[in-house]
Amino acid sequence: MTTRHHPQEHVTDDPERLRSLAADALERARRRTTLLTSCVDESELTAQHSPLMSPLVWDLAHIGNQEEQWLLRAVAGREAMRPEIDPLYDAFEHPRAERPKLPLLAPREARGYAAEVRGRALDVLGSTSFEAEGGARLTRSGFAFGMIAQHEQQHDETMLITHQLRKGAAALTAPDPEPLTEPFRGPAEVLVPGGPFMMGTSAEPWALDNERPAHRCLVPPFHIDTAPVTNAAYLEFMADGGYEESRWWTPAGWATVRDHALRAPLFWHRDAGGQWLRRRFGVTEVVPPDEPVLHVSWYEADAYARWAGRRLPTEQEWEKAARFDPATGRSMRYPWGDADPTPDRANLGQTHLRPAPAGSYPRGESPLGVRQLIGDVWEWTASDFLPYPGFVAYPYKEYSEVFFGSEHKVLRGGSFAVDAVACRGTFRNWDYPVRRQIFSGFRTARDTRTDEDGS
Repeated sequence: MTTRHHPQEHVTDDPERLRSLAADALERARRRTTLLTSCVDESELTAQHSPLMSPLVWDLAHIGNQEEQWLLRAVAGREAMRPEIDPLYDAFEHPRAERPKLPLLAPREARGYAAEVRGRALDVLGSTSFEAEGGARLTRSGFAFGMIAQHEQQHDETMLITHQLRKGAAALTAPDPEPLTEPFRGPAEVLVPGGPFMMGTSAEPWALDNERPAHRCLVPPFHIDTAPVTNAAYLEFMADGGYEESRWWTPAGWATVRDHALRAPLFWHRDAGGQWLRRRFGVTEVVPPDEPVLHVSWYEADAYARWAGRRLPTEQEWEKAARFDPATGRSMRYPWGDADPTPDRANLGQTHLRPAPAGSYPRGESPLGVRQLIGDVWEWTASDFLPYPGFVAYPYKEYSEVFFGSEHKVLRGGSFAVDAVACRGTFRNWDYPVRRQIFSGFRTARDTRTDEDGS
């Protein structure tokens, strides 16, 4: 699949431009939803491919139901089209493992419902005011439409995870990322200077509540990897007995290793000759040494970092490395500046079905020389998922607030499975530290000694 990168542009007050951006984001998401649900037959849509995931047909109707609730009911004030299905598609009412037993809409009916909602939503989009001042908060700068486009893209990523978990032949194809013309020869790590920077955002019109508000954050100097940790580097950890040595693991991580007999990232296995292979969207292939390691849990990322004599960066460190421009002291939207992502800057939008080689995308490099901070793989950080100072839940507590606490770890930067509308320098993802089916990798950091930074 090839998709164009047309996320929301930087803050604009032009209502017609906002309308165009919202329509484009909604249409791009729906094309992807259609691809993910039309490439398999109905039996595959209704099957549960893993107890960790919903049937694909549940995601399809849930996308339509959320769009109806927010754009047709909340924004336009219309009566519910199908109020009786609301409980079926409430993500908090029924755990994923139970959803196949529910009286869900059949594939044809789910498609028809989502399509009818979309048609009505586009009518609402054409008549809604986006007044920056004095207008309703939900529609100001097109927020509700941006929120729904992001929601659909997040479920598209979830459905892509389901495709990775399903058995059988490949149902999806996409071109590979461009290979590096020559190996990346930059430094293995860079110094991020200490001092304050502005974290989060108060200006990005489609930013979600957990990204807000912008606030001053003081970060001591530290070193961070210039690229994500590769499969080759992770194989060294494995070969050195990384999964056999309890000293590298937290107690909970070590218990997970023992309880589940972990020996490698998810979807990896060895052939008869001892070579490591992986299964990727129905295709078995040799593990590529130069790609960022993928499908590792927070426990595995943390253990590797300890083994390497390093650590995971905090969320504050990650964002400073991704947004801070030392020449101006300003926090940018993306590592390369304020311009929207383009295919030569970041691997996003399911354009490819794998990460690009570590060290790719020199045009996406930060001013400090860090690469691939956006796209390719979600990056685990050391931080728990917590609210920023001044956080206000909006427009509903169940998006972020109910997940705050030490149970969830923060991931940053997006992956090849993330659309640009749902990925920016301030965007925050979170998951349980045990999760491996997500498109997760990591990079490492280390403290900077005072004799190195001159402080």
